[in-house]
Order: sequence, then structure tokens, then C-alpha cells
Amino acid sequence: MSMWTKLKLTTLCVTGGLLMTAPAFAQEKATILLDYAYPEGIHASLHLAAEKGWFKEAGLDVEIKDGKGSIVTVQQIAAGQADVGLSQLPSMASAVSNGLPVISIMAFSRKGDNGLVVARDSGINKLADFKGKKLVSIAGGAVGPFIEPFMKAGGLARGDFQTVIVDGSALASTYTSGGADGIVTIAGYFVPTVEKARPSKAILFSDVGLNLPGYGLLVRKDILEKRREVLRKIVQVNQKAWAYIAAGHEVEGAEAIVKQRASLRPDRESLIAQVKFYAGLLESPGTKGKPLGWQSEAEWQEALNIMASAGVVKQGLKPADMFTNKFTE
Repeated sequence: MSMWTKLKLTTLCVTGGLLMTAPAFAQEKATILLDYAYPEGIHASLHLAAEKGWFKEAGLDVEIKDGKGSIVTVQQIAAGQADVGLSQLPSMASAVSNGLPVISIMAFSRKGDNGLVVARDSGINKLADFKGKKLVSIAGGAVGPFIEPFMKAGGLARGDFQTVIVDGSALASTYTSGGADGIVTIAGYFVPTVEKARPSKAILFSDVGLNLPGYGLLVRKDILEKRREVLRKIVQVNQKAWAYIAAGHEVEGAEAIVKQRASLRPDRESLIAQVKFYAGLLESPGTKGKPLGWQSEAEWQEALNIMASAGVVKQGLKPADMFTNKFTE
């Protein structure tokens, strides 16, 4: 049995035992704000936990609310409009750099999911193969500042490829119609989504050493102590849910999303692929052997250096400004 398998089983058993001890009558209300309203694989732990009643078993009455993008979610958490938010952690880091009082309490995808998406039959297997190709992008997107350092890390200069700027509404269609050879985006969501239109694969930022955190949970700093027990339970439930999913229950995780978001008619097969993708990102080199959701100070420092070089955050920020492991340890 591998160390990762043992970790998942230990997490499942330990958190399961803790959660089952919560009295049924001690239901504390909490709101969790998603990054987007439309179903995504990264939402699996939340919907599965709600579906199986794990939040209730922990003594929590949780409302999962729709979001309007990671940046907006961070802003709403900072404004006290929800207790906990799910967002891409680089977006949170940018907000912290601009003075917003938020902090991450858990990381889901500790190995980031941004990357270059290309057609599976394109013959592009590494960034150097993209020389002379066409990239589609939008002006001012969250991933935009990282494109140049990403390509540079893979051996390409800005002049080695062409960039076509389009409106956000035309981004996906430009790629799927063949109007561009690649797109730098959230690979964990995009690759499964375009499978039917243009079967694709991804070269991740981390594949060339550009290590940025993925998704995580964040809160206003002033509730860390005020709602300490509630936050601890929310983290434990998510540890339990992701450990369960990664132990071979990815389909069940996706089906929980489909059931809870039935009115939006999400694509089941796309969600299954997304959940499987994210289940593979729960561990990074710096978090091996650590509890699920635990964050590495060294990896955050590396990420802050990259983000500062790209102009996404100010110089001088410290990992302690970004996260706490008090709820995952």
C-alpha cells in the first residue's frame, strides 16, 4: 500500500470518527461561496459532502452559494458576504497584495491546473513544439500575466508564437473551431469540456517548473478565531470528501454535482473527467505525506516569487500572509 493510499485511508478514518461525534442538534449555520455558478469538477467535495449528509453529521447547516468568478468570490469573502469561499489561490494572493483581509485555510489542488491546452493529435508534446503556432487569449485575463514566463520556462520567447486576442465570449469557440493551435487556461476544466468538439490535452505550468497553487478555501482573517470550530469542521468534511473521491469514487463525486445542480443540466461525462483530473492534483512535491489540504511554506514562497515577477502581487509578501495550516494539521 502506497504512502498516499495510507494517507487517504487515515484521513477518511480519522475525520470520519471526529465528524460522527458531533451532536445532531448542534447545527451551526455556515455559507460557502463557489467560484462560479456553473458546475465544475473542483466543486465535487462540497456537493458530495452535502449529498451524503457529512456536513450535517459534523453539526453544520451549510448553504453552498453560486459565485461569479474567483476574483469576485475573494472580494465577497473580504466583504463578509459569506463565511468561506472557494477560489483559485493566485486570485486570492493578488487580493491580499491589494490589502484585502483574506487567507487560505485549505488547498484542494495543491499542484496548479493552469496550462497550455492543445489538440491531442497536434504533435505538440512540449512547449518547444509550440514554436510558430497560434495562441488564443483575452486581454486582461487572470492567466495572462503568466503566459510569457510559462513559455519562457519551456524555452520559447514571445516572438516564437503568435497571440490572437479575442473577446471572452469567443475564447473557447476560437480554439475548438481550429482558429488557434492552443489556449492557456484552466486545463482541469477546459480539457474535459472541449472533448467532444476538439479532443485535447494539456502541458501544465508545473510541467516546466512554474509552480503555482490551484484551488483552495479562504476566509476573512477576522473569523479565524471567531468561528474556529466551524472552520475546523468544514476543513475536516472536505478532507473526508476528497479522500473518499480519490480512493476510487470519482464518478460518485461527479454524480453528486449532477444531482445537486440538475437544473443546469451539467454534462456528466465532462464532470467525471474533471473530477478525475483534480483528484490527481491533491498532492504536490512539497506536501507529500502531509494531511490533505495542508499547504507548503516553501511552495508558497516560490509561487509568490513567480507572481511578483509577473506583476501579479507586490514584492515582499510572505507565505504567512497567504495561508494557515491550523485547521489541516
